[in-house]
Amino acid sequence: MGLRNFFDRIEPNFVKGGKYERYFPIYEMVESFLFTPKTVTTAAPHARSYVDMKRIMTYVVIATVPCILFGMYNVGLQTNMAIAEFGASGWRAWIIETLGIGFNANNALANVLHGALYFLPIYIVTLAAGGFWEVLFATIRRHEVNEGFLVTSMLYTLILPASTPLWQVALGISFGVVIGKEVFGGTGKNFLNPALVGRAFLYFAYPAYMSGDTIWTPVDGYSGATALAVTASEGVSQLATYGITWMDAFVGTIQGSFGETSTIACLIGLAFLLTTRIANYRMVLGCLLGMIAFSSLLNWIGSDTNPAFATPWYWHLVIGGYAFGLVFMVTEPVSGSHTNAGRWIYGALIGFMVVMIRVINPAFPEGMMLAILFGNVFAPLIDYFVVQANIRRRARRNA
Repeated sequence: MGLRNFFDRIEPNFVKGGKYERYFPIYEMVESFLFTPKTVTTAAPHARSYVDMKRIMTYVVIATVPCILFGMYNVGLQTNMAIAEFGASGWRAWIIETLGIGFNANNALANVLHGALYFLPIYIVTLAAGGFWEVLFATIRRHEVNEGFLVTSMLYTLILPASTPLWQVALGISFGVVIGKEVFGGTGKNFLNPALVGRAFLYFAYPAYMSGDTIWTPVDGYSGATALAVTASEGVSQLATYGITWMDAFVGTIQGSFGETSTIACLIGLAFLLTTRIANYRMVLGCLLGMIAFSSLLNWIGSDTNPAFATPWYWHLVIGGYAFGLVFMVTEPVSGSHTNAGRWIYGALIGFMVVMIRVINPAFPEGMMLAILFGNVFAPLIDYFVVQANIRRRARRNA
């Protein structure tokens, strides 16, 4: 109880009238992260729950742990395999050689530690830059630091390539937090996913750093196409010539952003979110059904000029960022639909859009990011029509 007593003792300095009143958001951020807020009701007839917003956000971060661990392993694996051919250089190589870890791609620990040297700097810069804006806006507005950034920072890091320059990392998260959320009032008032807004900004502002064959494995001179790029340009049947099987894509030992390559890691996170009821199953099933239905339709239609038409739904599931977006972005409650019927429609719209962008638009083989942002824009309209339909139905029933 010593830590609890410490916070109780210094609290008068931060509340209204205290000499550090202006910095109450910072005090509250740390205190409520460590302890359940004292504002939770404990007596009838009030509805009460000890699973506050910070705990919900913590659950989402816990759900990303399999993606984080496998992402570090896979980045280390891909990098160590490339180093065997092109050699190593830079401060990361110096650290690994100094510690005697080595660049053996068959050593799982060496892969994880090497991958961590790429993951941690990006995550630390994300926390520093994004956290600065969060605290700044909270201090100016004199309200609590919004806990949503805990999730935003992790998701943003996991959807970036390992080779992303750190200055771009800071610029992207700043854009996502300020333009994607804070200008609308902060957490709970944004209609777009901030992590995706930051990633989309980087993609369109610095496309050479966010797409192509040279960005996924951070070794100078190395070039290799992702499974999604091969599927879009040559067809899914040609993946075997690149040594990529469906199981490779499902497990995640292929090139891609940190947290997006492993479908099985994403599904472990999904199981946790569904069990804790943080994620709504209607959005998940709607997105799956929309993707399966439209990709199957395109398979049936076929095309002599576009090989991506032949991509079956089970390949769409495991390549690109579909699985990661399905689990952690589609189910995001703030920017998604809030009515039960609307959640089905919202999920199906994203599932439809991701296939349409991937297949019909050859210039943009990865469609999940834009599909989710498109769904975010239409979520309020979907809910509006659902509510109006319910009003009309009840009016007819009671007429």
